[in-house]
Amino acid sequence: MLLATDLDGTFLGGTDADRTLLYNIIRENENLRLVFVTGRGVNSVLELLEQSPLPLPRPEYIICDVGATVTHLDSMEMVAPIQSGIAALWPGDHVRERMAVVNGLIHQEAHQQFRCSYRYDAGTDIAHARAISSALSCDMMLSDGQYLDVMPKGVNKGYTLLKLLAHLGIPEEEVLVAGDTMNDFAMFETGIRGVVVAGAEEELVTMTAHMPHVLHAKQEGAGGILEAMKKHRAFAGLVENLLVK
Repeated sequence: MLLATDLDGTFLGGTDADRTLLYNIIRENENLRLVFVTGRGVNSVLELLEQSPLPLPRPEYIICDVGATVTHLDSMEMVAPIQSGIAALWPGDHVRERMAVVNGLIHQEAHQQFRCSYRYDAGTDIAHARAISSALSCDMMLSDGQYLDVMPKGVNKGYTLLKLLAHLGIPEEEVLVAGDTMNDFAMFETGIRGVVVAGAEEELVTMTAHMPHVLHAKQEGAGGILEAMKKHRAFAGLVENLLVK
């Protein structure tokens, strides 16, 4: 079994009680593999693992940068077969230079190898940004009403997760995905069973409303993940076993 989850608003969200229960389920089940799938950079995730007020279970892999990088945590090495394919799709550092002419974009200075990330607002020329991204053979992704990412063509959270599952030989029916913003949408597009947690970005709720494999949880964050686990054949026993202890 494998849980592939967004961090902010999802794995890190919800009540302390729900997070404690979810994290204990993960720690106490060696056959449950954990993958973080996040827009954060790897250094930000490493800091979070060290500094979180409620200690986090350690993931086996971290898919960072909205899918542009994938790292094995214990070795701190990128997963070469996947990463080389992503790198081949990235035009290079001149992406940032080209995007600098777009009015209203604020570049985020985090270290990034294979994406450029920005903040935007109502005054940002989104059409211009989209045109430049297209000319560079890149994809542009908007999320949470404020984040704009320029990505290698076809690369997103869903793309990299599927590549990782194939690399590990894990069947999709043994996977649960979880998220709360539009940069998680690609994970739900894969057709893998998933959960949109309560309080999610409204556009994501709308875009996944007619996907039968996606649960729209009543609880936020970790509580929503627990809801989905109870309804997923591969995961249901884990929750029940801990609750009866």
